[in-house]
Amino acid sequence: MFTNSQEEAIRTRLKDVHHPVVIKFFETSLDCPTCPDIRHLLQSLEKLSEFLTLEVYNLYTDEQMAQRYGIDRAPAIVLTDEQGESYGIRFFGAPTGYEFATLLEDIRMIAEGESGLSPETSARLAELKQPVDLKVFVTPTCPYCPAAVRLAHQFAMASPLVTASMVEATEFPDWANRFNVYGVPKTVINDDEALSLEGAAPESMLLEQVMQAQRM
Repeated sequence: MFTNSQEEAIRTRLKDVHHPVVIKFFETSLDCPTCPDIRHLLQSLEKLSEFLTLEVYNLYTDEQMAQRYGIDRAPAIVLTDEQGESYGIRFFGAPTGYEFATLLEDIRMIAEGESGLSPETSARLAELKQPVDLKVFVTPTCPYCPAAVRLAHQFAMASPLVTASMVEATEFPDWANRFNVYGVPKTVINDDEALSLEGAAPESMLLEQVMQAQRM
């Protein structure tokens, strides 16, 4: 799956990972043409760090596990610590192209246990009273999408009330059509297109939209 130079680059990126991270992959044999390739990608990635563990689940036969992590379609990836805490960080679709770097950064973030957000943002997220759902629509060839996904996942890491999902728009056209995704990245908050953000919004802008969602 990876060339020798790619493997070396990935090992270097993960060399600071010293705490276990579990990659939970949900697949199905029905209507999921990318599932075998994603499984192969994740199997290859698992071999590059002793702190990575891959667990593969079937969306339908492992229904309880899927429900536990809010997974209702495949392919999907949930990153957790060794106790199974997911921090609300999810990928729907293949984390390939530019998004592979996001996957690596999320692994590092979970291993470190720090969101990397500013203290001010973290403090305001601590004030949340209601759940917030962030869906970031992307395509693998979009160079601006990783920043949007990464920020959403940082918000999820910082608050137990935030769930953040990367959604590969071409793999889930029903979702993309529902939220009128004509360009990426597009972040939709609480499934309300009126609260959506287009482009790679800065931390302060996403925070204001999240806080606005609390007031609605």
